Amino acid sequence: MELLLDPSVWAALVTLTALEIVLGIDNIVVLSILTQRLPPEQARQARAIGLTLALVLRIAMLFAISWIIHLTYPVFSVIGREFSWRDLIMIGGGLFLLVKATQEIHASVEGDGHASNSAAKASYGAVIAQIALMDAVFSLDSIIMAVGLAQHIEVMVAAVCIAIAVMFLAANPVAEFIKRHPTTKMLGLAFLFLIGVALIADGFEVHIPRGYIYFAMGFAAVIEAFNIWAKARRERAAPQAARTESKPATRPVSVAAPSAGGGASDAGRPPRRGKSPQKQRRR
Repeated sequence: MELLLDPSVWAALVTLTALEIVLGIDNIVVLSILTQRLPPEQARQARAIGLTLALVLRIAMLFAISWIIHLTYPVFSVIGREFSWRDLIMIGGGLFLLVKATQEIHASVEGDGHASNSAAKASYGAVIAQIALMDAVFSLDSIIMAVGLAQHIEVMVAAVCIAIAVMFLAANPVAEFIKRHPTTKMLGLAFLFLIGVALIADGFEVHIPRGYIYFAMGFAAVIEAFNIWAKARRERAAPQAARTESKPATRPVSVAAPSAGGGASDAGRPPRRGKSPQKQRRR
């Protein structure tokens, strides 16, 4: 009850929840890309399982906080640089994202149509295993950040639960949007490259501010949104232009000009017929 009445606890909860949601962008992008090759029903189920695993892993890591702290201790050194288990996990996760993004780009660009796409369908178990691997990487990074910001385990658990709930709501719409607009998949793969490079840099203790990465991702997403909007306008205008071109041209109606000797009243009258030769002979 004392925690609920402490303003500093609420401030820590809001700050930590916001940061967890921002870090969850990485998780959502990875989930959307990893489940693209699954059938729609299995893809939704895989995303739900992935987010559930993320929640369970993060809460379990929070209650094993002493073990998590030990992961940051150096275990060996190479050329004067020390590496911890956390560094190795970050480097391994970053390399996995780089390899995965390269494979997906190759399949998208060098694919041979529907046959290659159907043959390249990923198995359900392999996708779940990849999601679990990336959940472990992102959860470790998220929990280490949470420990530095909050002092109470209850605040950390609440922030993680709220962030995962937001990710549950956003995961399927983001994945469906990427599926409807194939160009955004290439953009998402570029994001995977950025995230992978950032993880590898963290593993080598070279911290790239995430604000730079998220700004680049947001700017590229806004540009792509304008491209999609312009494409939708062109598609709406195309049928109307086709109907306009298919209409038959109306022929102009010519009006006979009045004769030189006739007045204005003779303009619309038919010409007078002269007498036939037979009538002239009868006379």
